[in-house]
Amino acid sequence: MPTYKLTYFKGRGRGEIARLLFAAGGVKYEDVRVEGEEWQQLKPKTPMGQLPVLEVDGVMICQSKAIARLIAKDIGMAGKTPVEQARADMICDSVEDLGNKLMFMFTEKDENKKEEKKKEFLEKTLPPTLDLFEKLASAEGYFVGNSLTWADVNFFAFFGFVNGFFPGDHLKGYVNLNKVMGNVSSNPGIEKWLKERPESTF
Repeated sequence: MPTYKLTYFKGRGRGEIARLLFAAGGVKYEDVRVEGEEWQQLKPKTPMGQLPVLEVDGVMICQSKAIARLIAKDIGMAGKTPVEQARADMICDSVEDLGNKLMFMFTEKDENKKEEKKKEFLEKTLPPTLDLFEKLASAEGYFVGNSLTWADVNFFAFFGFVNGFFPGDHLKGYVNLNKVMGNVSSNPGIEKWLKERPESTF
């Protein structure tokens, strides 16, 4: 097994999917969290000047999805066939599309406009997208095949992000998606990580 070193900020954000996958696979890794001046010193040494970065036997990989996909392959959660792997990628790309529509939370400076965009996201963007995800998830609570993949974990991680910004029961009535969330949170490694992970604001 390779040696892993994950570097991200002192929060969950785009680094949490990797941490959840490591937990699911029972894989040991170095969890490095940086901020401020420490990040400014590290930034020029990273491949694309951004975090997260995963070092695999000293080789740096950036981009959160590339990192997550690599871990998923290493722990057997990428999909069992090329078609299953493509379907998992499809779900994760769709989650990212939805996440990109949340960027206003970080970029919009006008609080009134931010509230308007928040209302639009919750009332017009999120529900129809969840309707589509509900159809893609199986009655057993998996997006791909009949076991947990990184697609399920990615959706779980993203929804933790959504609930952090907009507390509420946004998955009410979505039977399959609630099963996805339950399957992820009940994974023994993930269940342990959720209880022990550091508190953070994002």
